[in-house]
Amino acid sequence: MFRRYILIVIIVTVLTGILQAQGYQKTDLGIKSTINAIDVEIQFYSPSIVRVLKSPEGRTYEKNSLSVILDPKKTDFEISRSGDELSLISKNIQVNMDLKNGKISFFTFSRKLLLNEKKDSAVFTDFDDTGVKTYSVSQSFVLDKDESIYGLGILQNGKMVQRNQKVYMVQNNTQDYIPFFLSVKGYGIFWDNYSPTVFEDSRESTSFKSDVGDCIDYYFMAGGNADGVIACMRDLTGQVPMFPLWTYGYWQSKERYKSQDETVGVVKKYRELGIPLDGIIQDWQYWGNNYLWNAMEFLNVDFYNPQKMVDDVHNLNAHMIISIWNSFGPKTKQYKELDEINALMDFQTWPQSGSQKWPPRMDYPSGVRVYDPYNPKARDIYWKYLNNGIFSIGMDGWWMDSSEPDHLNFKPSDLDNQTWLGSFRKVRNAFPLMTVGGLSEHQRAVSSDKRVFILTRSAFAGQQRFGANTWSGDVVSSWKALRNQISGGLNFSLCGIPHWNSDIGGFFLWEYPKKLEDADYRELYTRWIQFGVFCPMMRSHGTDAPREIYQFGKKGDRIYNAIEKSIKLRYRLLPYIYSASWDVTANQSTMTRALVMDFSNDKDALDIDNEYLFGKSLLVCPVTTPMYSKKHIQGKDTTNVEDFSKVKKEEVYLPKGTEWYDFWTGEKISGGRKVSKEAPIDVIPL
Repeated sequence: MFRRYILIVIIVTVLTGILQAQGYQKTDLGIKSTINAIDVEIQFYSPSIVRVLKSPEGRTYEKNSLSVILDPKKTDFEISRSGDELSLISKNIQVNMDLKNGKISFFTFSRKLLLNEKKDSAVFTDFDDTGVKTYSVSQSFVLDKDESIYGLGILQNGKMVQRNQKVYMVQNNTQDYIPFFLSVKGYGIFWDNYSPTVFEDSRESTSFKSDVGDCIDYYFMAGGNADGVIACMRDLTGQVPMFPLWTYGYWQSKERYKSQDETVGVVKKYRELGIPLDGIIQDWQYWGNNYLWNAMEFLNVDFYNPQKMVDDVHNLNAHMIISIWNSFGPKTKQYKELDEINALMDFQTWPQSGSQKWPPRMDYPSGVRVYDPYNPKARDIYWKYLNNGIFSIGMDGWWMDSSEPDHLNFKPSDLDNQTWLGSFRKVRNAFPLMTVGGLSEHQRAVSSDKRVFILTRSAFAGQQRFGANTWSGDVVSSWKALRNQISGGLNFSLCGIPHWNSDIGGFFLWEYPKKLEDADYRELYTRWIQFGVFCPMMRSHGTDAPREIYQFGKKGDRIYNAIEKSIKLRYRLLPYIYSASWDVTANQSTMTRALVMDFSNDKDALDIDNEYLFGKSLLVCPVTTPMYSKKHIQGKDTTNVEDFSKVKKEEVYLPKGTEWYDFWTGEKISGGRKVSKEAPIDVIPL
């Protein structure tokens, strides 16, 4: 009798486990199931967007996305079952789940396979996050062997197709990480996690692994093509407001203008020369010393009348934006208020020294600390001082520097800092989204007279909704860096964020001891500004030497003339550029278009990293190698200058499927082949 009772219990237990493993519960948005001790939920956010949530069985958690703002829409879908395979079918997607092992697969409505999860690849590893019991989480997928994928943000790796690599994703000066990729097959994956994350693609699988997560949380988007996927990403994370026309003109900047007279004088000089200029940018230290870092006041005596400075710029028919940071010196009012609410973090940031002299004296620490933008009260304090000290005098926009933020001499324990939302580790990569978003939302709340415009150094998914343009950071001046900006910006755009630029000419002149006197650098700068014409923002900026046009000679000099030609070409194209901007806002388009967007059926175009469409009509082919001078070797000046008047040629690929017209000559050329085009110092193939 006792043995029979045990046998019955065993049979019932086994049957219960089988039923549980093979069962599911229908919800308003999709289904829930528990398989192999993992709770799985599939939710339709739209007919084209599916959210997948996984967590250890019975684990309760609350997940409020920082990036996703779309509320799931009631979506019509059908459920069918064949053996252990469960299918959820909307009008655009079919999602299959194996009820035995939990593997999820995604198909088009017509049953074309788009993506498989790798079997048994949802992994939860116990993790103690500053006393909070949570997990490190990972999920793997299986891609086609020859499948091209794009995205991941702005990377300086020079790759167009983001396969066969391992990327450690933590925001830094020159790389802006977004855990999102888009496939040539017409789908995208957004891994909704903000902690340090590893993206790895190998022959076996493609995976995301994050340091901290209560759950696995990702979104699958079926857009049919790149534009469709980007539209899904923006539906999820926010639409793009239209920028003011003046933001698409030419911008001049340097590190740094040291007085208001110098700043205004640059605008006056451009007007005297008859060179178009829409924007001037004031860099740091207008507040005075490092102990007053980012005071958001003009405490430097050389900025004796900031209202007059802004008025003078406006009277010259130009606009002005100004440097602001995400950290504060210990003698600022903001520091005191933020410290009182525990909204300052404790790790080394820039500047480390209280001395402004170079090299800095480290025996005078600055005491500068980064604020907590995850804290709504901290964001209120930030805006209060910015509004009173700078916005109130008519400043047109913001240059939000170090928005990663700067993190020097990193220690793992630095991520133990507590923010409003938990450990810094948990939300690390969303820092730029929160600080840029806080500024944007506060300005919109107090004024509708000016459209928000923020130039920022870092970004995360969803930042496109805040009127922000991201620049690629303090890149070095080199031919390699120039080429890297093309693939970096294009992959960034493929994440759904259309506005970006790089420092024309590169920021650091380390490789050019002669600076602007170096013929190789003059050639590099000229090619870079030609590329800048065809970026969403055209800004010349750098350190070590000023970059205003008149620093390169005078009218009649070949380099000066080439720079002038580029700036004036930008203004010739402004109606086209502004129309492309409207297309972004009205129709979810993209300004800088990797060739995969319009020529996905041309295999020869898929991995080209130095050509792209600007708008939907112009094929841009920047020159990214020196033609007139030899490159520097091991830091030694080996420049051999040739006559800039000679006409050089550049080989370019014209994608198939259309006819092309040479912008400069009007020549009609069939696509699907390489052609050699003239590229003298003042021309790039277009």
